[in-house]
Amino acid sequence: MPSHLFADRPAQPPEPGSVDALISQTRRLRGEVDAVRRDTVVDDDDAQGRWQRALCDLAVHHLDDLREHLGQLKEGLPPAAETVELPSAAPEAGPDAQTRVGSAEWNLLTDEVSWSDELFQIFGRSPEAGALPLDELGSTLFSEDQPLLTAWVTACLVDGKPIDGEFRIVRADGRVRTLHMRAEPVLDSDGCTASMWAVLRDVSELRRSQRAVRESRDSLQRRREIAQTEHRLAVELQEAVLPPWRGSLRFPHSSTGTLDVAAHYLPSATSALIGGDWYDALELPGGRSLLTVGDLTGHGVTATSGMAMMLGALRGMAMAGIEPGPLMGWLNQLLETSVQPALGSAVCCRYDPARRVLSWAQAGHPAPLLFRRGSGRSLAPPEGVLLGATSGASYGQAEERLEVGDVLVLHTDGLTPRSIEFSRADGTERLLALAPRFSAARSAQDCVRMVIEEFGESEREDDACVLVARVGS
Repeated sequence: MPSHLFADRPAQPPEPGSVDALISQTRRLRGEVDAVRRDTVVDDDDAQGRWQRALCDLAVHHLDDLREHLGQLKEGLPPAAETVELPSAAPEAGPDAQTRVGSAEWNLLTDEVSWSDELFQIFGRSPEAGALPLDELGSTLFSEDQPLLTAWVTACLVDGKPIDGEFRIVRADGRVRTLHMRAEPVLDSDGCTASMWAVLRDVSELRRSQRAVRESRDSLQRRREIAQTEHRLAVELQEAVLPPWRGSLRFPHSSTGTLDVAAHYLPSATSALIGGDWYDALELPGGRSLLTVGDLTGHGVTATSGMAMMLGALRGMAMAGIEPGPLMGWLNQLLETSVQPALGSAVCCRYDPARRVLSWAQAGHPAPLLFRRGSGRSLAPPEGVLLGATSGASYGQAEERLEVGDVLVLHTDGLTPRSIEFSRADGTERLLALAPRFSAARSAQDCVRMVIEEFGESEREDDACVLVARVGS
């Protein structure tokens, strides 16, 4: 059994100098934590920020409470008040703003009850109404907490067990408060229980702050789990929609002027932002070929599902023989009427191997780059605005005659991202500077490797696709 407090135990006052030093340290630390709290910017949808701010609030509450108790200790309050260890919350505004700790003693021999002024204020009770005896203290508690207090008091008075627990009270003004109680029996010279001494502390704001931290942490964890699930779904959807082939493709198989095609998807720097980028190469009826790359705004499942819709429609219309220009118009109308509005850019090319002619159209997208005999240039783009930007927009169509050995590079704008140091034009120039190396390449796959070597290690904010087609004999 723990040792009891004896009525004749002398108080041991602290050294004044040591308390002053602790108060100074606490004040300095409180200012530093408060500065961190003020610098924490919180948005309504920022669960991480709310959690950090709640932790800062809780730390400030702890330090405020510590400084107050050190101040009481310096003023020479009874040593019983300094035995309470649980930190409390920041004070509320009001007449009882600084009354978070009070003391009481119930004398079992004389039935006298002694409450400190602070305890009257905690309970919202006037001193004129008198202090509550132990058998009436439970009347202020929540009904479900009353049996708990009864058991504690009985164990304390009969078995000498100290009380260390919390309960909720309803004050006269209707406010609900959570109190932490530390109590021990005081024995007389014969070892019998003479009275019960207690310190009661209002920990309502502390518990509220802890609950806010816990709820913010749980909310953040739920958001992380949702983000991980959405990321996994986006990856799976992207892998299901993008072409399954790896390495190089050669088509058509039964004519001259075949295309050697290779492509690659480059994720963002964090690999967490799965966007709506696509690429595709498809053999069409009559020996022609489809080459396309594009990008929808946004990230996650919404972007990848929109990309799946657009790429599926594009494949179907290309197989039906629709020219690139009109095809872009239909894609624009499809994006306008989709449930989740978005903007998109795309380039669509149809290659006729018999004539070695490339017919193409674009919608607000970087033009294909043509490399021939060691030099490169951007193709002059026909008219075309972003998909989903303008209702009823028309899209022009251009033609380019290709030669054996020509290399055509299609890419999304994430491949050459803008930054403080580099503009989009600088990225295009870096691609065009690969012309001599493309001329010496033996396959489209070799050209893709060169592009990845040049751009694959850069810290891009968005994902990207690159597609290379090399004209054969």
